[in-house]
Amino acid sequence: MPDEMPKDATGPLKGLRVLDLTAVVLGPFCTQMLGDWGAEIIKVEPPSGDIVRNSGVYRNRGMASVFLGINRNKRDLAIDLKSPEGAEVLRRLIPQMDVLVTNIRPAGMARLGFGPEQCRALNPRLVFAVATGFGQDGPYRARPAFDEIIQASSGFADIVGEDQGRPMFVPSLIADKVTGMQLLSGVLAALYHRERTGEGQLVEVPMLETLTAFMSVEHLGGLGFEPRNGEAGYKRLRHRKPAPTKDGHITLLPYSTANWVTFFTIAGREDLIETLSVRDPVRRNANIDAVYAAMAEIAQGKTTAEWLALCEQHDIPATGFTRVEDVLEHPHLKAVGMFEEHDHPSEGRIRMAKPPTKFEKTPANIRRLAPRLGEHTVEVLKELGFSTEEIEDMQTRKVIRQA
Repeated sequence: MPDEMPKDATGPLKGLRVLDLTAVVLGPFCTQMLGDWGAEIIKVEPPSGDIVRNSGVYRNRGMASVFLGINRNKRDLAIDLKSPEGAEVLRRLIPQMDVLVTNIRPAGMARLGFGPEQCRALNPRLVFAVATGFGQDGPYRARPAFDEIIQASSGFADIVGEDQGRPMFVPSLIADKVTGMQLLSGVLAALYHRERTGEGQLVEVPMLETLTAFMSVEHLGGLGFEPRNGEAGYKRLRHRKPAPTKDGHITLLPYSTANWVTFFTIAGREDLIETLSVRDPVRRNANIDAVYAAMAEIAQGKTTAEWLALCEQHDIPATGFTRVEDVLEHPHLKAVGMFEEHDHPSEGRIRMAKPPTKFEKTPANIRRLAPRLGEHTVEVLKELGFSTEEIEDMQTRKVIRQA
């Protein structure tokens, strides 16, 4: 795509102003989506920077690929919020904002003097959105939380590692990103309420409760009834394993009754249709262990390419496996231009996934690449009415940082 980036927002949230007091992954993932959809984001960091700036691969310290991937479409203000000047900056910013998003623990925000009630006094229309590790009405409310803590606490790691006989983590920040999307939903819902009533409000999205709700949809199982009606978990999902073929692996997913009947027919094993009660969904599910064992054995008789051709011909869901190393060459993702390249002013040529949500009338866009620490500090402070002398004094005393 061209290196020239659009200067103006085009998304449905154009004109919305968001104060981003978030760090690591959960909060920035949420605020980046708000920015992609048109909102103006001012990210506030301490002078030492967001810890994720140095997590993973980087060309220059402080600009790691993870940070680049979740902090585009933001201006960056680096200031010590514990200082009197930092507090004054927030007191001037908050009245201008529509939304404040934070994953600073509530006690920490209160100590800074910017808890929900204190912010409401400055701006009654403000949507104050906070991501917590654990709901603030529960006994774990003060505990620190990170992705692995939540995967472990929610039962998610138990489900993932069930086949191994021990808990295992998903090697992706699933709790952070699922909670980030829930936080985004909460912000939008609160803005809709404000549109109708003029009222701002507090939105709290706790990680443990969010991932537990996410997981329990299918895995509550027999615990969904009182008294319980069987075991927890969703038995069919225990069989979600790559099927070995003659030359590799494939994901074979006959789903409907018609899919299963067709699969055993094209495999030349019509006898199993009746033996495994494939035509009756209830009996098929009761016999699911044997059904999947038969499918795995049959899959070894053909190559991956042969199975893919047959499944496409007969409309049976199936796909090969893409290595992360090869995802850029995935034919569909390549055709839709999923990964864009841009020239970053300090990091050179970088690549990132584009915003996946499509708006017919108000398209999302990328108009700013991830900022250097404090890149817009002076710019923002001048907009807030701080004089050159005040800004220079703050720089001298290391209250602020300018890239």
